[in-house]
Amino acid sequence: MPHDLHHHDAFDASFGHARERVGYKALGLAVLLTLGFAAAEFIAALISGSIALMADAGHMVTDSTALFLALVAQWIAKKPPTETSSYGHGRIEALAAFVNSLAMLGLALWISIEAIDRFTSPHPIAGDTVIVVAVLGLIVNILVAWVLSRDQESLNTKAALVHVLGDLLGSLAALASGLVIHFTGWTPIDPILSIFVCLLILKSTWALLRSSYRILMEHVPESVSFQQVASDMRGIAPVEHVHNLHIWETSPGHITLTAHLVVNDLQSWPTGLAALQTMLRERHGIDHATLQPELGSAARDNH
Repeated sequence: MPHDLHHHDAFDASFGHARERVGYKALGLAVLLTLGFAAAEFIAALISGSIALMADAGHMVTDSTALFLALVAQWIAKKPPTETSSYGHGRIEALAAFVNSLAMLGLALWISIEAIDRFTSPHPIAGDTVIVVAVLGLIVNILVAWVLSRDQESLNTKAALVHVLGDLLGSLAALASGLVIHFTGWTPIDPILSIFVCLLILKSTWALLRSSYRILMEHVPESVSFQQVASDMRGIAPVEHVHNLHIWETSPGHITLTAHLVVNDLQSWPTGLAALQTMLRERHGIDHATLQPELGSAARDNH
């Protein structure tokens, strides 16, 4: 019976409330590779004294954490709706992204403080060690990017690929730091490039934090114009007026709408409903719409 209550006909929506495709293998392998190398890079950073290497290790930790949370979130999101979770568990992805973003902000702040301290209190840095570890980091990131690029079905996997490309830049920054120190002995390059990596972390983190916050707070998705949706709905017969309109994302990429529509004729409502749902899906990407018709005062008087 609960399954029947959550069932969607093709006319209602083209997706359900459970993820159908999950990139377990690609994400799982990416987590193992990035987290394993991040641990090795962190130890190498402590030995070499390079804050740029430490920043790159931190960047890889945050990305491996993001990958792990995405993996867990996708597993939970795959569970079907229940009597207590009628919209399914898809929002766990947004919650995981929000928690991960806060952790990334804390890490970026810590690395920035360490980098600034290095300007006033320089530390000896083993440039050769930095070069070797940075080259290995490049190889690992290229391998992870290749693994993730093979899975084009999952939105989470595609987002993870963007993070890994950021890791590539971090490894390049650490490599540049090692080369400059090895050939010139100019150690300030290390904190300078570590701050550059922090800026990369902040850029990706801010976008992730902002999007996950909007979903958790049930804001209207940025891809949707609230006023335009209302205007387009009023343009379809027999709709005269729209009120009690709500638009939000139940999970990333799944937009839901509810509204009360004042109509002038209930007999033409089935045709109008089909036109409304088609319009919402094709023009605004809103696949899950629940619409309640109400007779206008003129129509009620005639009845």
